[in-house]
Amino acid sequence: MKARAGAARPVGVTRPRVETGSAAVADLGAPNVARPTMAQREALDRIDLSIDIAPQRGLVLPNPILVASGTFGYGVEYGEVVDVQRLGAICCKGTTLRPRAGNQPPRVTETPGGMLNSIGLQNPGVDAVIEKYGPIWQGWKVPVIVNIAGDSIEDYVEVARRLDGVPGVAGIELNISCPNVGKGGLQFAIDRDAARAVTAAVRRATELPLLVKLSPNVSDVRPIAKAIEDAGADAITAINTLSGLAVSSDRMRAFLGNTYGGLSGPAIKPVALRIVYEVAQVVSIPIVAIGGVTCLDDVLDFLACGAVAVQVGTAIFADPELLVRLGDELRLECLRRGLTSFKPLIGTALPKWAGAASAKGAEYRP
Repeated sequence: MKARAGAARPVGVTRPRVETGSAAVADLGAPNVARPTMAQREALDRIDLSIDIAPQRGLVLPNPILVASGTFGYGVEYGEVVDVQRLGAICCKGTTLRPRAGNQPPRVTETPGGMLNSIGLQNPGVDAVIEKYGPIWQGWKVPVIVNIAGDSIEDYVEVARRLDGVPGVAGIELNISCPNVGKGGLQFAIDRDAARAVTAAVRRATELPLLVKLSPNVSDVRPIAKAIEDAGADAITAINTLSGLAVSSDRMRAFLGNTYGGLSGPAIKPVALRIVYEVAQVVSIPIVAIGGVTCLDDVLDFLACGAVAVQVGTAIFADPELLVRLGDELRLECLRRGLTSFKPLIGTALPKWAGAASAKGAEYRP
């Protein structure tokens, strides 16, 4: 967001490590023998973590910690290990018009600081998703945002139409990092006109809140983000994975069956921070950040760069309960700062006036 607000932590003051979950309320940064007073408990309860990520259509989330698409299935898969009702929202697995078998294996490999994946949008198709999961989502209080993908504008529009009005579907996230068959396989996300066209077409097809997911695989993302905003998106999510490659152990071929994969995890956080920082200076719609979130400091960094919420992805595979802990820790951080909401933490690192994009190369000068 363009506006900046809030106060930074005093210089030289380091936030102490805190316990989370049930232990968090019992600690509050005090010695282990201390217990929270009634006033402290009441203060925690008064902290407002809700955020409207689609102000024009009213998609209010209970907290700003969301699940990134492709890392949490359709929500039910983690039901026995995570209290999904305590999440801000679930962005479900990418969904297409027709079923997809996905890419040839191997599909996933670890990398330093992250992982490469090339799943290939394996999913049962939008009709099967609606039939199987719609009734379940309808009974949840956590909002479910359906991530959709396609090879043509017509594909996106038809999936959006079928989801429109389905109980349990709170919004749509457009995965535009897909090959546009009408432009010879060029991704919608790396072409400003294509990104604008698909966003506008889906906007006309549905009344659901519409989030559009940016690709980092461009030299300057700002014109694309602005085109998406002008086309009617309610919010922007940033970023999708970076294109990467791994080599087989015998070094005779690419390791992944599809050759290329999407890099995610802590390794991409600096890139995600940079893009959120740049986009926040040129758009007025909310930004939901994605990329390498593993702890509260990551959340605070993205908020400072202009995001109003974050999605957690790769870290879930190692620590599913991180999702709930981050909400607890953010509430504690607000209490320490004397805040009743996390909103003053948004945009504190943004410049007063929009600066040049990193594509100008200024950071590479000797």
